[in-house]
Amino acid sequence: MNKFYSLLLMLFLSIYQGNAQDTDSLMSRMSSDQQPESVIASFKSTRLILSQTTTMVKKYDMDFKVVHRFGDVGGTDGGSETLYGFDNSTDIYIHFDYGISDRLNIGFGRSKFEQLLDLQLKYALLQQKEKDGSPISLSLLAKTGFTPYKVQTAIFDDYGNRFSHFIQAIISRKFSSNFSLQVTPGFLFRNVVLGAGDEETLFSTGIAGRYKFTKRFGIVADYYLINSDYRKNNPNINYYNPLGLGVEIETGGHVFSMNFANAKAIVENNFLPNSTSSWNKGQYRFGFTISRMFTMYKSKL
Repeated sequence: MNKFYSLLLMLFLSIYQGNAQDTDSLMSRMSSDQQPESVIASFKSTRLILSQTTTMVKKYDMDFKVVHRFGDVGGTDGGSETLYGFDNSTDIYIHFDYGISDRLNIGFGRSKFEQLLDLQLKYALLQQKEKDGSPISLSLLAKTGFTPYKVQTAIFDDYGNRFSHFIQAIISRKFSSNFSLQVTPGFLFRNVVLGAGDEETLFSTGIAGRYKFTKRFGIVADYYLINSDYRKNNPNINYYNPLGLGVEIETGGHVFSMNFANAKAIVENNFLPNSTSSWNKGQYRFGFTISRMFTMYKSKL
């Protein structure tokens, strides 16, 4: 079939040399019909507030992120004495993502919360297409966390207990030029749990969205539902599902997010099992994310 089209085009070119522009237009339409264009900019960044997105770092590019979360705005640890949380920080996260290819990224980060080091891979399995292509984007995320700090208890007597592992499917769809939504089911695997009855394998389902008001400004939201009987029925500690709300601003080379969240930690390995703060009690905190993209290599072609 491709040979037939090539011969046909050659015939047209030999007969209608003066209509080269029309021929190029025909070829463009044929190419468009054969390969539906990818839907781009479902999300401006590889990360919203709590969730990672299906957005990928392009080949040879590096995305550098600084994520900061302050102390409680209200409640017993907040208020005017701490300048509504600005005197404190519950977590600070520095992260690098590098594009091995347009579909495969590798990332490394370090978190203040439990001094967690993490290494991750993200692979874009499906890309949403226009018209007759895939209706969704699908990325697979695998992350390993390592806690290197020394403690006085015997919790980390076994060196393997310092590791935790997180896998997640990130499923997104851009419904319009302004609205994108994603669902993120995932599993967290831990060798050390918080108490008797706590699950070593923790299942979570996240939902996140972005609504663009202008070319550079939008609102973002994240919510995670933690499936855990230990957290639902714990008589001593109250656990809450993480919720984040914020705004996102693109400034050209940077993507800047300002948000509020009840999760103290930033990395999934930490905030999924350890969220004990309540929005109703003022135990939410202001945070921000700064993302800067660098091109590490440019082709001479």
